[in-house]
Amino acid sequence: MSKTGCFEYDVLIIGSGISGLSCALAAEEAGLAVAVISKEENISECNTFYAQGGIVARGVEDSPNLLSKDIMEAGDYLNYRSAVEDLADKGPGLVEELLIKKLGLEFCKNQKGEMDFTMEAAHSCRRILHVKDKTGESIEKVLTSAVKANKGIKIFNSHIAIDLITNTHNSRDSQDRYKATRVLGAYVFDQTRDRVCTFFASQVVLATGGVGDLFLHTSNPACATGDGVAMAARIGAEIINAEYIQFHPTILYHRDVKRFLISESLRGEGAVLKNRFGEAFMKRYQPKLKDLAPRDEVARAIFREIERTKSDYVYLDASAMETDVEIRFPGIFNQCRKVGIDIRREGIPVVPAAHYFCGGVKVNLSGESSIPGLYAVGETACTGVHGGNRLASVSLLEGLYYGHKAALDIAQKIAKPSERLKKSIPPWEFPQNEVEFDPILISQDLTNIRNTMWNYAGIVRKYHRLERAQSDLNYLSHRIEKFYKQAKLTRGIIELRNCLLTATVIVCSAFSNYTSIGAHYIEMPKN
Repeated sequence: MSKTGCFEYDVLIIGSGISGLSCALAAEEAGLAVAVISKEENISECNTFYAQGGIVARGVEDSPNLLSKDIMEAGDYLNYRSAVEDLADKGPGLVEELLIKKLGLEFCKNQKGEMDFTMEAAHSCRRILHVKDKTGESIEKVLTSAVKANKGIKIFNSHIAIDLITNTHNSRDSQDRYKATRVLGAYVFDQTRDRVCTFFASQVVLATGGVGDLFLHTSNPACATGDGVAMAARIGAEIINAEYIQFHPTILYHRDVKRFLISESLRGEGAVLKNRFGEAFMKRYQPKLKDLAPRDEVARAIFREIERTKSDYVYLDASAMETDVEIRFPGIFNQCRKVGIDIRREGIPVVPAAHYFCGGVKVNLSGESSIPGLYAVGETACTGVHGGNRLASVSLLEGLYYGHKAALDIAQKIAKPSERLKKSIPPWEFPQNEVEFDPILISQDLTNIRNTMWNYAGIVRKYHRLERAQSDLNYLSHRIEKFYKQAKLTRGIIELRNCLLTATVIVCSAFSNYTSIGAHYIEMPKN
């Protein structure tokens, strides 16, 4: 079997969530040859699939100005106003045109047959469309079906990108290093055939999702390893706002269930947070908004309450909700019932966990990064929409809108690498004497990274803890990079390398920001 392969497309999209797939559909419609790669065998295995609450649309009493106001307030006004206004103005229309009219997605309706807009924390009105508590799954399914039915889009599942290819980093022609850096494609590991392929493309789109798996506790699936941020950082692309990690307040706390999110929509429909003594405690921390405060405030309040009451978790009490939870939230109801919790009668044990990355690869209003030939969309990108903290259910809208918008911009900038340049790029070079893969080494190093990030760069950060995190990650980097250069190539070693670099980027950003804003909360030492 050949150890290498070579492909060329107009657009190479790395990732298969809402942003990547909406980008693929729009790019193909513009007449481009599109490749989508996913490191999973099932391309629907991504953060989008697990999004429960819903997607922001245009509520009955809503307006672009009101939506912009809510997004800016939740983001502590660190947001990029132009991106927020653009999304608030045009994003909801794309939900209607693409998801509902074109792809036929059926969102839940009320008894009058009208769209059933729901409410979530920090929103001024009901504007969130949902498919009960499986909105992300429903969106991902219709997008995946559309992409698979499209002959102009080639899907490469079980393929994981290793590194981006640029003229300045990879060309064997020494003269190329003096030219402006441009992305030409990517080296991609084909896990099924155990080979590395060279993908050339006019434009590469990073749509690799978030960074949740860098933390000990997360709502994200295991594939959220910060791959896109790491690949972009290695070629010198700008990364901004990396310190802003949103911790979801309510993840199911149970020894037999990991990563199961309890949607914020429950609190939007009336569920109340209580401590182990049965006290509703949010009024102590946020007297005005209480349980509907922004996520960062709720997560910190739970963290403080757990400390104060010497508990491991708090409860989310849905027993007094007017909504029939079994019908409105079937996924949550059934998962809790499987572990012996009847949420109609008893509280759900919950803890905060790493959930959403508000920072990422710095892009303009068309998704283009600081390096020509490289775009980023969705959670990998930082459009500036979220600022210091994400407003609930805006992320799916942002992924859909900016994924679509990036494709339209790409269609105007197709410039394939020249034959000379392609010939100057060598195939992937394997180590002369490969060290056999040892899963225990990978597992232990990942555990070290996750513990470091959770304990030192988590919900409440302290200066001396971040200083220790920098030191510990620096120590790990030498060992892991040496192992990467010697080891037989696997998905595990690629992800470990990406986890380490992205964790380092996050910690360095947090360490250099002494001001608590939004999802970045830091306690400085007293003089």
